[in-house]
Amino acid sequence: MDLNRYELVIFDWDGTIMDSTGLIARCIQDACREVGVPVPSDEDARWVIGLGASASVRYVAPTLPADRHAEFANRYRSHYLSREHEAPLFDGIPELLAELRSRERRLAVATGKSRRGLDRALEASGLAPHFEASRCADEGFAKPHPGMLLALLDATGVAPSRALMIGDTTHDLELAANAGVDAVGVTYGAHAGELLRERPSRHLAANVEELRRWLALHA
Repeated sequence: MDLNRYELVIFDWDGTIMDSTGLIARCIQDACREVGVPVPSDEDARWVIGLGASASVRYVAPTLPADRHAEFANRYRSHYLSREHEAPLFDGIPELLAELRSRERRLAVATGKSRRGLDRALEASGLAPHFEASRCADEGFAKPHPGMLLALLDATGVAPSRALMIGDTTHDLELAANAGVDAVGVTYGAHAGELLRERPSRHLAANVEELRRWLALHA
């Protein structure tokens, strides 16, 4: 047991805190259909979740000319904004965050969402008071570049060895490795367990309750 090892616990949002990956994938597919490019599979649409907007468009719509990327982004955004209320928090997330706070753990968010998107989600979910800091893909380098985590460490004054990243994609685990931060993966989000097992992590949790139990012992 290494209780009290981590001072700062950093969460990804989509697919880790919020059950939104299916909705995001469908909105990506709808946008592809509307701009006239091949519609990606569910797996391919889910693979880009957590990346920045430009990298996502290049992956899911590689034949789309660069001068139409903004059109794609606008169509995706329109679909998502009209339906984002459909995405709930994963069961047990509010209780998990409250438990971590009760043990004086500091919490932050590192997400591929835009700042406006994260702020909307924080307000709508009621979770904003739990988090003292957050960084988004449109505020600097997107995942898996370490800049997002390094900015959070700088803002909170926490050393890499005292921070833990939690996320549902290989992008999250690579982000943590690139920043010299430990990571825990969750297999209930965008990327399957077999993909996550190919990246370094301290643990892979199959559900929020398993994540809670691991954190109770190790964080």
